[in-house]
Amino acid sequence: MSRLIDGKKFADSLCNKISKEVSKLKEKNVIPGLAVIRVGEDPASTVYINMKAKKTKEVGMHSVTKILDEKTSGDDLLNVVEELNIDESINGILVQLPLPKQINEDSVINAINPDKDVDGFHAINTGRLWSSIDSLVPCTPLGCKMLLLNELKDLTGKKAIIVGRSNIVGKPMAALLIGESCTVTVAHSKTKNLQDEVKKNDIVVAAVGVPEMIKGSWIKPGATVIDVGINRIEKDGKKKLVGDVEFSEAAKVAGAITPVPGGVGPMTIACLLHNTLVATCRKNNLEIPKFF
Repeated sequence: MSRLIDGKKFADSLCNKISKEVSKLKEKNVIPGLAVIRVGEDPASTVYINMKAKKTKEVGMHSVTKILDEKTSGDDLLNVVEELNIDESINGILVQLPLPKQINEDSVINAINPDKDVDGFHAINTGRLWSSIDSLVPCTPLGCKMLLLNELKDLTGKKAIIVGRSNIVGKPMAALLIGESCTVTVAHSKTKNLQDEVKKNDIVVAAVGVPEMIKGSWIKPGATVIDVGINRIEKDGKKKLVGDVEFSEAAKVAGAITPVPGGVGPMTIACLLHNTLVATCRKNNLEIPKFF
């Protein structure tokens, strides 16, 4: 049986460290502020945003939540973003996705001040990441990188495959692993002989969005598996959360693996707070704490 990579434990430890750094900033009269915008009443988004606000307050940051009507126009949302861009008390801005159909997501993301873009989705931050320039990095890939470094210490020379090519996880994950001197393959649901491709790698990051698509037999013995997937399915007459990896079988082969839930998920909010702290330090020309 492989080692379980406990994302919740790591995230709790990271949040505790962030809280201590926030206390130090307050001694300098600097209070990190995070603003989250939600459009509509999507239940999953509501729960997620409430969790973000709770954690933001727990670490001592200033928390602002803007809730807009489902029928809000793109222009009205852009006006709210601009207000937060110029608000000196706000260091991080996050617009909860997905947005209603009448709003162009790219235009909203790229309207956020790149230095406040704590989701790391702005085209400027994407370019900085791929150019190895300090940037705000998408939270989920950043969390995956932290877990990998904590588990393996040094990723140099490792062969890594990312199954999934989204702008949110797959592509930034590739940039981060290249930055750690891995040899990286980006695969997806249409990759030919995907099973054979996966089996060649020391690191597998599953972010394809298909429940239990990656089978245990695909995993190289001793590989480290990071399962980003969160899929709600019905199994044995019960609803449950599963990842993109067939956990029970993969755990027999892998050297280490993240569970679902309790693996990557908790890292996303912790890294959002990390990015807010980084943005605050940069704005105030203060040294950025190193947590990993």
